[in-house]
Amino acid sequence: MNLTLKVWRQKGPQGTGPKDKGRMVTYDAPGISPDMSFLEMLDIVNAKLELAGEEPIAFDHDCREGICGTCSLMINGIAHGPDAGTTACQLHMRRFSDGDTIYIEPWRARAFPVLKDLIIDRSAFDRIMQAGGFISVNTGGTPDANCLPVSKEKAELSMDAAACIGCGACVASCKNASAMLFVSAKVAQFAYLPQGQPERYDRVQKMIATMDHEGFGNCTNQGECEAVCPKEIKMTNIALMNRDFLVAVATAGARQVS
Repeated sequence: MNLTLKVWRQKGPQGTGPKDKGRMVTYDAPGISPDMSFLEMLDIVNAKLELAGEEPIAFDHDCREGICGTCSLMINGIAHGPDAGTTACQLHMRRFSDGDTIYIEPWRARAFPVLKDLIIDRSAFDRIMQAGGFISVNTGGTPDANCLPVSKEKAELSMDAAACIGCGACVASCKNASAMLFVSAKVAQFAYLPQGQPERYDRVQKMIATMDHEGFGNCTNQGECEAVCPKEIKMTNIALMNRDFLVAVATAGARQVS
């Protein structure tokens, strides 16, 4: 396969160091095997750039197994590319045709500033999880977790929410750059389990407040987030989070007294 790549190149964050607002740069990618993954194709392109004495394209990657969520690429305007339920590292070049032109860009969101080329800063997600994504209640002699009865339905709903890998595709695809699907998944994975009940309503308030502070937009329920999520996280988690948030606001005074 012979391909043409249009790749976003940016030397560094805007406003620091060289004043580079970024631009699309065209690269030829000849002799690409359809059995390569998308990231392997970029590896080949980078190897040729290095041989030519040019700076390789910077992009995030780690596990290359669809687990870590770092392969944050907008491919032809679609987060992680055209295959549903698939990360960029799991996308294979046979999904494209000989002679295709492929546009490759980083996530576009105010809360995800570009660091270099296709690499973005997703530390806003870390701060949201740190705001409430843990259990800090004193339990004394902690019982074995298997001793706590959890229904199969609740366990599966919690595990489905916990499948979120925090890649940010939902934010990149939302016209408002909303993080509601991500935050709701992190809220729901605790809300469905008995271990998450003691701080359930404090948690949702803290995480939503941090989400707003980080500059993510509002949800308008158009569903782009669910459509591109590589782990197929459902928008029903957003409904659960909204209900919990309303309860948290309504009962805030009573919980403070207790």
